[in-house]
Amino acid sequence: MKGEKNALPNRNSVRGFEVIDNIKEDVERFCPSTVSCVDILTLAAREAVVLAGGPSWPVMLGRRDGVTASQQAANKQLPSPFEPLENITAKFTSKGLDLKDVVVLSGAHTIGFAQCFTFKNRLFNFRGSGKPDPMLDSSALTNLQTMCPNIDSSNTNLAPLDSGSMYRFDNKYFTNLVNNAGLLESDQVLMQDSKTAAMVNSYSMNSYLFGNDFGTSMAKLGNIGVLTGNKGQIRKKCGAINV
Repeated sequence: MKGEKNALPNRNSVRGFEVIDNIKEDVERFCPSTVSCVDILTLAAREAVVLAGGPSWPVMLGRRDGVTASQQAANKQLPSPFEPLENITAKFTSKGLDLKDVVVLSGAHTIGFAQCFTFKNRLFNFRGSGKPDPMLDSSALTNLQTMCPNIDSSNTNLAPLDSGSMYRFDNKYFTNLVNNAGLLESDQVLMQDSKTAAMVNSYSMNSYLFGNDFGTSMAKLGNIGVLTGNKGQIRKKCGAINV
């Protein structure tokens, strides 16, 4: 089963799957073949946000797990940190989401880390210029160059997506963008479009608005491509289909 978990944008980046596996093992012990891995994952995502100080939102249950996976499809459909806004937006809209969802869900980068290779071009050779990204805040640039020196061995070093509150789910991600201190080019590009920049400014000034809209967008995201009824299966182990 090689799918989204092992796709290029997630490889050596998305972590914590052992937590889901442990929950699944406990659930199977008490309620065999009843609760899907995807329902557990969806609930865990919400609880992680709540525990980090973020909003809650209603989670519908009854999803079933898929029986196929495509790493090729995941590589094509997952947004990349190197893509322009129009490409990222197209990937969202193809799933029934909209431009507002792009901005709101990008706010999840208020927690977590990115490997240096995903943004190092902004620090030393932005778009082949031989110079740093001129839009990147000078203080942020200095700190990032220290964390990610211009050598290949630093490519897998980690930098916080939101250095101001890396473990707290808040609206500081948007404040960073307003101050030209977004880490990924695909984040900072939200300030280069008038529609998305207006939303970024609103969320930077109103944490309640961000939290409320984030919950709404996550509920939409959790209802994309859902399998119910006789479709799919309830996996016994999340990393493999039942045989």
